[in-house]
Amino acid sequence: MKAITIRGERKVALVEREKPQAGAGQVLVKVQYAGFCGSDLNTWLGRNPMVRLPVIPGHEIGATIETVGRGVPADIRPGMSCTINPYTSCGHCPSCRNGRPNACRLNQTLGVQRDGAMCEYIVAPWQKVIADDALTPRRFALVEPMSVGFHAVSRAQVTDTDIVMVVGCGMIGIGALVRAVLRGARVIAADVDDGKLELARWLGAHHTVNTATEEVHTRLQELTNGDGPDVVIEAVGAPATYRMAVNEVAFTGRVVCIGYAKSEIAFETKNFVMKELDIRGSRNAMPEDFRAVIQYVRRNPDAADRFISGVFAPEQAEEALSGWAADPGKVFRILIKF
Repeated sequence: MKAITIRGERKVALVEREKPQAGAGQVLVKVQYAGFCGSDLNTWLGRNPMVRLPVIPGHEIGATIETVGRGVPADIRPGMSCTINPYTSCGHCPSCRNGRPNACRLNQTLGVQRDGAMCEYIVAPWQKVIADDALTPRRFALVEPMSVGFHAVSRAQVTDTDIVMVVGCGMIGIGALVRAVLRGARVIAADVDDGKLELARWLGAHHTVNTATEEVHTRLQELTNGDGPDVVIEAVGAPATYRMAVNEVAFTGRVVCIGYAKSEIAFETKNFVMKELDIRGSRNAMPEDFRAVIQYVRRNPDAADRFISGVFAPEQAEEALSGWAADPGKVFRILIKF
């Protein structure tokens, strides 16, 4: 079978691998679409400290069930559309004991710490297979990245009385924006790209701020009667946006961090204490986040289709990554079609 591998910095190749077989308790799926995410791009750029090279990238999966092994429940059937929860959990670390396996200390995500889904077939334990014929494989490939944004909103405990600012309107930030809108919050979308802000408004954002061309503090003070947002969700991973989140959030507000910063960040830490802030990390997603995204995509298929920036053949993987690296502000999601 065909498989895309990243071997090192800016080194990607299409190789042949042996087709896997489903054993007891396992499901063999035919990958129809696999999405490139920011971690894959950073792996290719040589900036992903968590990756183990060489690696088959990809954990955003739209597939069809091919065969099932012995002991797989009857509601998981060949021919069904599906995605796969790409995370592992040990069941014993503090995160797992506390009911938060998404943050397992020993987690191995497909395409990062172990080979991923940018290949024609993969095998997974049936417990990781999420099947639903109401979604096409193409739309299923969007579920995991949106789930990460949905999870951040859960971490922020957003309610309909909150003003929520989402910093960064890429795919994961868009997921956070959508979930905050669904919860009835008043949402402010912030980004440097007007095209992404236009999509944010179409998805329900009440206000937008272009952080490259507007004076952010003044604009936020106008929008919040001088208080600042109750919640800021950081979905960029840059020193400037991390500091913005802490500086602009309201007193006793919540800051939720999704993005990984690539360098150390200096903070004026008096804001942590003086504002009595809750600063929370958000990692991966929980099964309930996947279910919520699937429900949203079922009801809003046209919205999901707008998130796809391009579809490429496996032979075009290097072209896709090069184009994204050259103009990252214009990309939501790139899919590889097998």
